[in-house]
Amino acid sequence: MENRVAVISVIVQSEDAVNQLNALLHEYAQYIIGRMGLPYREKEINIICVAIDAPNDRINALTGALGRVSGLTAKATYASV
Repeated sequence: MENRVAVISVIVQSEDAVNQLNALLHEYAQYIIGRMGLPYREKEINIICVAIDAPNDRINALTGALGRVSGLTAKATYASV
């Protein structure tokens, strides 16, 4: 299966979700190009962008797993190349 490049945007609204988030990212570490996290203290949230190069089904699986974690919101945006 061909790999695709995507960015998974995650908004963390609950600190209780951080351990699950890190466990999932560790599970998919072989596909992750890099990640950037921004604390937005005024709104008490964290914004994380994860760049990933993986088969489409793996990107969807990670995004779906993140979306099922209570206290997180996750969406994927795909490169057209």
